[in-house]
Amino acid sequence: MAVAKKEAKTGFKPMGNRVVIRPNEQKEQVSAGGIYIPDTAKEKPQEGTVVAVGPGKLNDDGTRTPMEVAVGDTVVFSKFAGTEYKEGDIEYLVVREDDILFKR
Repeated sequence: MAVAKKEAKTGFKPMGNRVVIRPNEQKEQVSAGGIYIPDTAKEKPQEGTVVAVGPGKLNDDGTRTPMEVAVGDTVVFSKFAGTEYKEGDIEYLVVREDDILFKR
């Protein structure tokens, strides 16, 4: 039985060892005193879902190192990692695989 590979729902494909992540939405944050924290003061989320994966890093000898993450994985990434990219109304984060700390 063949396993169907999940396709990315983006209009682009990352190069090399890059991974495209859709950061998870944060819930409304309220301080201990009941004060709502505005969007500008909130911390960036560090968890997201992988929506596209590059083919892997090209080594000096011409071979590729396979990627350890796959489309659909939930990952935690470094706080200031990657480049933000917006396509339509959806915001993505493009990071190197090295910036992913672990997957859940």
